[in-house]
Amino acid sequence: MNVIETNKLTKTYGNNRGINELELKVLESDFFGFIGPNGAGKSTTIRTLLGLIKPTAGSAKVLGFDIENEKEKILKNTGYLPSEINFYNGMKVWDVIKYSLDLRGIKKYEKARSLSERLGVDLDKKVSELSLGNRKKVGIITAISHSPNLLILDEPTSGLDPLMQREFFNILNEENKRGATIFLSSHVLSEVQSNCKTAAFIKDGKIIMSDKVENLEQTGTKKVVVKTKEEISEYLYRGEVNELIRELAKKNMVDVSITEPSLEEIFMEYYE
Repeated sequence: MNVIETNKLTKTYGNNRGINELELKVLESDFFGFIGPNGAGKSTTIRTLLGLIKPTAGSAKVLGFDIENEKEKILKNTGYLPSEINFYNGMKVWDVIKYSLDLRGIKKYEKARSLSERLGVDLDKKVSELSLGNRKKVGIITAISHSPNLLILDEPTSGLDPLMQREFFNILNEENKRGATIFLSSHVLSEVQSNCKTAAFIKDGKIIMSDKVENLEQTGTKKVVVKTKEEISEYLYRGEVNELIRELAKKNMVDVSITEPSLEEIFMEYYE
């Protein structure tokens, strides 16, 4: 079953491009990485899928519900973390978390308290006293505490220190093992490569590549670093290995390295 499925989904802002005839499929229980630099269309895609902004053309279903006519059902069964977190500044952290759960009719707070402890959140502080990273932690807690079927997270690790990022991904992997589908927007390819099962690259509002991460890592492309007395050259090579060796043998090399490229290097090749 596809938890997310789009059909030529388009959103434009006057003369500015948002997303253009987007074709995207995300399977149930997948851990899906949605990759692209700032301005590529990631946040526009997410807000359109959640019914928070109206598409210009095309259609989409999330959890089997139409994004225009059934957005309340989508939001009820989804946990959403926006890239920018805003809460009522006068409220205490615990009041924000409890209010979020109460709106969903949930009266059990054990999971929320456990997540707060794991992320090191001070529940007695006022929201206005929180740093960007701690606001992000509260957003994570409100997105996950009701154990949704689908988690949509837009640039979730910005503002988190490395230790908190590790714990955050531990939590996400636990949610995924529980059966939740994870849809993670990011421009940090290393975290996608380490945690996601599937990934899609978006450029100028269009999907340019989508596959299992393990397949993306095995494109047949090699990263070649050649050192001569005069310079060091670095490039990606796709082709016959024997031909590569023959060409390298013509150079007056001091050293050479042939390795597998990272997902980031593969992505940048496609993006450029």
